[in-house]
Amino acid sequence: FLLHFRVKEAKRVSFPILMYHSISESNGNTLRVPANEFDQEMKWLKDHHYYTLSDKEAYRVLSKNEVPAKKIVWITLDDGYRDNYTNAFPALKKYHLKATINLITDQIKNGQANKLTMDQIKEMQASGLVSFGSHTVSHSDLAALSPSAQYDELKQSRTWLNKNLHQNTIYACYPAGKHNADTLAATKRAGYKLATTTIPGLANNEGGLYGLSRVRVEPNLSLSGFQSLLENN
Repeated sequence: FLLHFRVKEAKRVSFPILMYHSISESNGNTLRVPANEFDQEMKWLKDHHYYTLSDKEAYRVLSKNEVPAKKIVWITLDDGYRDNYTNAFPALKKYHLKATINLITDQIKNGQANKLTMDQIKEMQASGLVSFGSHTVSHSDLAALSPSAQYDELKQSRTWLNKNLHQNTIYACYPAGKHNADTLAATKRAGYKLATTTIPGLANNEGGLYGLSRVRVEPNLSLSGFQSLLENN
């Protein structure tokens, strides 16, 4: 992607980080977006010439204020649901868009039934379209833990991801967005370069890179509603 990056922007760059979870029939659960809606939203991004960022590209935008295109977005999916492979990945491949999935490492390690398998993770990683971040070891409320316990959740998940995915994991996503000042310090100490919350709004580096805002995508959203999420936060 290095060749795609434009001249450094004069003003601070802000852009949407979309937050998804399960890509499945919602049945009243606002954390589930049906596969057909996800497909339509990905098609809208493609048709409107959005450049989708990887986690490393998002870090470059935020740390250097350099952008690869006029319109950029970072697609994130939390929790590592198996339907991210069966329902989200086909749409990403169809429209050639990138996304980042945030894994709860103990659930992957233990083969939890509704979560991604290692084979699925490796296939998505090999496509070059999907990167993987940490959603901690156990999806605990970090803000309720001691500083040392927070560090363990973040460090151990990063170590596992680095070893099993043969990558340098730079991105952490706080479970349910819960964090405090100790969380920010632990995230940096554990070796991450950036982290996201569930605080609504566009992401920028104004408050540092360890408390980035995101835009929640809910089910039953019209495409005009989706557009306003991207443009009006």
